[in-house]
Amino acid sequence: MKKIFSEYFGETAREKLFKIFYYNKSKWCVLMSNSNQYNETIELINNRKTIRAYNPKSLTQEEINTIIHGAMRAPTAGNMMFYSIIQVNDQTKKDKLAILCDNQPHISKAPLVLIFLADMQRWWDYFKICKTQEICNEVDEKFETPQESDLLLACCDALIAAQNAVITAEALGIGSCYIADIMENIEILRKMLNLTRWVFPIAMLCFGYPIGNKENIPLTPRFSQKFIHFVNKYHQLSKEDFTEMFQNVKRSFNVKQAKNLGQNFYFGKLAADFSKEMRRSVKVAIKDWIS
Repeated sequence: MKKIFSEYFGETAREKLFKIFYYNKSKWCVLMSNSNQYNETIELINNRKTIRAYNPKSLTQEEINTIIHGAMRAPTAGNMMFYSIIQVNDQTKKDKLAILCDNQPHISKAPLVLIFLADMQRWWDYFKICKTQEICNEVDEKFETPQESDLLLACCDALIAAQNAVITAEALGIGSCYIADIMENIEILRKMLNLTRWVFPIAMLCFGYPIGNKENIPLTPRFSQKFIHFVNKYHQLSKEDFTEMFQNVKRSFNVKQAKNLGQNFYFGKLAADFSKEMRRSVKVAIKDWIS
């Protein structure tokens, strides 16, 4: 087994972290050098891969409950849990979601589909029951409804919970795939999922056992750590930085009008129809949220 130190950490960070990374058959294996102890959690994180092809085998209720429980143990702002989770079992709805989310058939085939919602509705419903607005009037305190900052806070809660679900599933040998396209078509999703004004679908996750051997799927490379991790202040990258950062990045798709890698990413992703629809949909949701 050949020992390789990841470029993402660098020489100094390697010494500070006291970790040794071994690359063996498409897997990062981690040993703690101070105790030579195998660390399953770090290896699990390092080897997580997006899975879009699922074994039709159903997940057991125990497995589903374990994934949900893992999500609910995630850190949350003030322990207020500004999120909700919708499990989509209805096959008709899964088929429709696959179309709405830019025609991704693996959504309809996933044994488990969870939609993570930024949810302030629950708390403001409770505030109403508790006559919070009335007491605010009595003490001359302005009663606020959810604003943009509350949406962002709830999105943080929901996404942290979603990632906990991903890692929990990974520990069970269950693969997953994030679907950001759930932010599109807000008007249709509101009717389909009974979403109210202060509830926003920030992410969807598909879960299932992989088809074949997951070890045969190569790990997706990441940028070098020095372009992502800064100390004490933000660092805006120079032309030379970008040249180095992208030197080993290959085009995973090709846009004919693009003359370089940056243009390729822009036209292929950010100027694509799905990005335009996502921007439109999110603007509608924010406008309704703060109105």
